[in-house]
Amino acid sequence: MAGVAGGLAQRLGVDPVVMRLAFVVLAFAGGAGVLLYILMWLLAPENDDAAPTRPSGTQHAAGVGFITAGALLVLRAVGLWFGDALVWPVAVAAFGSAVIYARGDVPHDAPWSRLMARFPSGLAETLGRASPLRLVAGAALIATSMAAFLAANDALAAARNVFLAVAAAATGLGLIAGPWAWRTGAQLAEERRERIRTSERAEIAAHLHDSVLQTLALIQRAGSPQEMVSLAHGQERELRAWLYGARSRSDQAMLGAAVESAATRIEQRHHVVVDVVVVGDRPLDQRLEALVSAATEAMTNAARHSGATTISVYVETTEEAVTAYVRDSGSGFVIDAVPRDRGGIAHSMNDRMARHGGTVAIASAPERGTDVELHLPVKER
Repeated sequence: MAGVAGGLAQRLGVDPVVMRLAFVVLAFAGGAGVLLYILMWLLAPENDDAAPTRPSGTQHAAGVGFITAGALLVLRAVGLWFGDALVWPVAVAAFGSAVIYARGDVPHDAPWSRLMARFPSGLAETLGRASPLRLVAGAALIATSMAAFLAANDALAAARNVFLAVAAAATGLGLIAGPWAWRTGAQLAEERRERIRTSERAEIAAHLHDSVLQTLALIQRAGSPQEMVSLAHGQERELRAWLYGARSRSDQAMLGAAVESAATRIEQRHHVVVDVVVVGDRPLDQRLEALVSAATEAMTNAARHSGATTISVYVETTEEAVTAYVRDSGSGFVIDAVPRDRGGIAHSMNDRMARHGGTVAIASAPERGTDVELHLPVKER
């Protein structure tokens, strides 16, 4: 078909018919005639007038593949063989790997030039580029070789049996070790809960020792009932803050925490009771700091001048405004009799609130106590 028999007969000086018959006979000898015909066609020299063609890297790979296949057929024919169940799957897997990883720009060697030029250059260039087609084809060849190897060696049936054996073993192991694992997990969880409870009890004991017990000791040594009440009330506020998480609010600089802190300072400094109620809360900013300062001044005035043992502070926060009320049931005073330049009222309260758009209203009368109202509209953002 390709003129190989005729060319060989001409070179050897025999009848072409005899050469063709020889190839036919060898074809029935394990395919040796066909393999020999293909190899001679690939290795036959080209015509002198043919332009030399430089093969590509993919053509190199294809040529090596054909030569390797031919060598395997020769080894199989002469008996140097490890068995079809091993060799052919390995060969197909190697070919698939070469399809995936072979480079198309390997250096060209002169001895391969005439051999590789026999293959179509267009197909070689297409397959030489890294493409999804090459990846799919190579992966399919590798998967086929693995399946063929397992099927030829009865490994698929063995794999099924192994899977069933592993599943049965896992089930048995679960039945044996499952209750033990469950009990162990429950014990570990109980130990963890006990450690948490122990840590909480230790924290409570430390806080009681550092605060409550110390305050009780101070109350025992207090010189007056008013001082005892002040200490007890301050400890009550601190304990409530610790129990209900007010400490976290103060860390975040909230209005309610700032008022509570100011009331605590007044109690410790003047030994009076300051009852604080805060409805609603807001993050503390510059305007609210002014309101807290004014409320602190009102509490200080009540503690110093009213003679009352209890001061009530009520702070209400709405969407429109923040209002603080400071009341005492002390001696009171005549508002018109207070000088205009009185620092506590003029500067600490009126001026501070006015600078931020707030107002101060004071109601007082002798022997009727004093009410101070601080009103600060919420500034729209």
